[in-house]
Amino acid sequence: MEHLMVYFPVAGARTYCFLPPLIAFCLSFFTSMAGVSGAFLLLPYQMSVLGFTSPSVNSTNFLYNVIGTPGGVIRFIRERRMVWPLATTFVVGALPGILLGYYLRIRYLPDPRSFKFFVGLVLLGIGIKTLKGITTKPAAAGTKNSSFAVANLTASLRRVSYEFQGEEASFSVPFLATISFFIGIIGGIYGVSGGVILVPVCVSLLGLPIHTVAGAALLANFVASLAGVAFYSAIPMGGHTAPPDWPLGLLFGLGGLAGMYLGAMCQKHLPARTIKAGLAVIILLVAGRYIWQFFH
Repeated sequence: MEHLMVYFPVAGARTYCFLPPLIAFCLSFFTSMAGVSGAFLLLPYQMSVLGFTSPSVNSTNFLYNVIGTPGGVIRFIRERRMVWPLATTFVVGALPGILLGYYLRIRYLPDPRSFKFFVGLVLLGIGIKTLKGITTKPAAAGTKNSSFAVANLTASLRRVSYEFQGEEASFSVPFLATISFFIGIIGGIYGVSGGVILVPVCVSLLGLPIHTVAGAALLANFVASLAGVAFYSAIPMGGHTAPPDWPLGLLFGLGGLAGMYLGAMCQKHLPARTIKAGLAVIILLVAGRYIWQFFH
């Protein structure tokens, strides 16, 4: 199978050509059900398995999101579960944060060892937050119906409200935009859009239904990742830009495109707690490994 090996010059890695799309497909299929592209798990694979630890690993992660997330977004739009004001608030808040995060990553976190430790701390917080959401007893549900479409949407610059499955959901636009800004900073440093942090916050803190948050988070992920690729490719920090490994990002993205489309299609057939439980276990395992490596 030597003829299937491919060398990626920017990453400095050599691997089988079918592995990147296969791994991206498997990750994105499950994570997209929670509105997450899987980039936060793809980053450890690139750093630990492929040895891709330069700042370009971040922009490659963003490129994966740009190519892959439209698969899930299209499916959520077709099923009328896209809350457009929610996605807009994510984007407006996160974009300036991503630019600041890019600056911090290049200026203060060039050492892969320190970067891995930072990643581990972020993932640890996410994992704990996700576990709390699973073990907390849910509030009494309203009358459910068979429709999985968002209804009675009203939006202003101060507040957005809508109905889903017989329940009313609402959020403060300024509050969520502020949270999105700080999450964007973390996402810019980490090389992801921040959806992996934002989704648990929206579900656990704001009480928004996971089936309606997922599509908006993926759409915001797509827009923020476009900006991320542009920032890393065009804006020099320390005299150098950090463009993605385009062939590697393309292979990851193609796998993610198929995985996210199928994941979005299957989401409504699985309980939210089942999805969150699997994510929490994976997140905590990766976090534990990166924090352990920093001290040993």
